[in-house]
Amino acid sequence: MNQNAKSLNYRYSWLVCSFFCCTLLWMSATLEAEEPERPVPLIFDTDIGNDVDDVLALGMIHALEARGDCKLLAVTITKDNPLAASFTDAVNTFYGKGEVPIGICRSGVTPTTGKFNKLAQQKDNGKLRYPHDLKDAKQIPDAVTVLRKALAGAKDSSVVIAQVGFSTNLANLLKSTRDDISPLTGKQLVKQKVKLLSIMAGAFEKIPRKGKLVDHLEYNIIKDVPAAQKLAQEWPTPVVWSGYEIGLSVPYPHESIEEDYNYTPHHPLAEAYILYNPPPHNRPTWDLTSVLYAVFPHRGYFGLSDSGDVDVKDNGLTTFKKNDQGRHRYLKLNDAQRQRLIEALVQLSSQPPAK
Repeated sequence: MNQNAKSLNYRYSWLVCSFFCCTLLWMSATLEAEEPERPVPLIFDTDIGNDVDDVLALGMIHALEARGDCKLLAVTITKDNPLAASFTDAVNTFYGKGEVPIGICRSGVTPTTGKFNKLAQQKDNGKLRYPHDLKDAKQIPDAVTVLRKALAGAKDSSVVIAQVGFSTNLANLLKSTRDDISPLTGKQLVKQKVKLLSIMAGAFEKIPRKGKLVDHLEYNIIKDVPAAQKLAQEWPTPVVWSGYEIGLSVPYPHESIEEDYNYTPHHPLAEAYILYNPPPHNRPTWDLTSVLYAVFPHRGYFGLSDSGDVDVKDNGLTTFKKNDQGRHRYLKLNDAQRQRLIEALVQLSSQPPAK
């Protein structure tokens, strides 16, 4: 090989090497941009006690925290019954996180105990089966206070909120004024601190019913329509909606309840599931889907709609209108994603508490 050929070969090799190095750097930067900071600061807003998917979702959050994927800042509750907070505290304590702040609202919406919140009072040989501290409604702070404290203490644009109940607490947060906790109004605090709202609410496909496809008025919306309307219209950060159709198409396999929680004589998730609707019932995973997207928006578990605007009608119907400048999107799901999603939800929900 002559000198010119050697020189050309060297230059070519150098260019190829440079190209691949630049490509790797670009890919690394891209992945870094897509990968949320770990652990993700997470607030869980729930109507726990009205359905059992809230409980499975809370257990899943504790598994994700044990893995270093999220940090549970607070749990706020939209079911107006004090045992909802007591049971939440019992579940948190079961997972070694009894210090997590809990807040409640006093709205009068769904004031009954529900089928499984009574587990907070269950005793064996005179001792609480699931120990916890929150036993008196008077000790439980208002949800807006808890939300404002959690947000005020967080980094800017860092917090992800998973709302899987009514919009009451978050609508009240938007209404809140500056106080001793923060000089910012509720809306200003949300805009400054929240990165994403992942919400289980509404329906964005027609639902099969009695052989027909019909519009669905989703429970979390119709229980507080004015709050849902306020949130849809005024929430200042990106919002991703998990519609009724998503969780409905991903039922939790009852075999997991019967087999995967037996590592302890009493498990609050399994016992809540059995009290709500025992196996062989496969319960839809509505709330779990919002939590998984909140923590892993980049993992391909779901597809996403185009950007747009969600509107909540006075009867509770949710509609979506495409808008490139809109802040709202909703989850979509194909068959391949569905199988992967079920496996992830089961594995995370049934993961034993960290030692």
